[in-house]
Amino acid sequence: MGFRGISGRAMMTALAVGLFAGAASAQSPRAVAVEGTVGWAGFVDDATIHHTLLGGSVRVPLGGRLSVGPEIAYARGPASDRDLFVLGSFWIDLVPEAAKAPIVPYVVAGAGYMRHWDRFRTGTFSSGEGSFTAGGGARIHISDRVDVGGDVRIGWELHLRATAHFSIDLPSH
Repeated sequence: MGFRGISGRAMMTALAVGLFAGAASAQSPRAVAVEGTVGWAGFVDDATIHHTLLGGSVRVPLGGRLSVGPEIAYARGPASDRDLFVLGSFWIDLVPEAAKAPIVPYVVAGAGYMRHWDRFRTGTFSSGEGSFTAGGGARIHISDRVDVGGDVRIGWELHLRATAHFSIDLPSH
């Protein structure tokens, strides 16, 4: 099975999660949030291979503490080492929304597809496989619609990541 078949399925899965979440969001008083992420990822090899990580996600609430949505992350490593993650993720807040806590700890997990590529003198190498991430973090409410925070995750292709994020709640209709 080639890249197109697997990556197409991963994209369709992420989109389906987003669409399902969009339909379910009408049941929740919380707003859909768009999030940008920046951070570090270290991939396990003979020595840790350090990467800069940039990404984004859409968190769609499904209830008091559960949110789901698509997530994408691009990791830039040394030289031409690059990785792209397309995941369907879910976040569980550990503090109920009704508590109106200024800091909301959460756990997060996602599953989807990872694409890796690297250039060598003899040509470009690329591969892809299923992927997951899992970890936890916290969001700090800056205003009614803006949060900042961070999380730490472990994932496959075996890596550790630490990121900071900024999110904005979209206005409700």
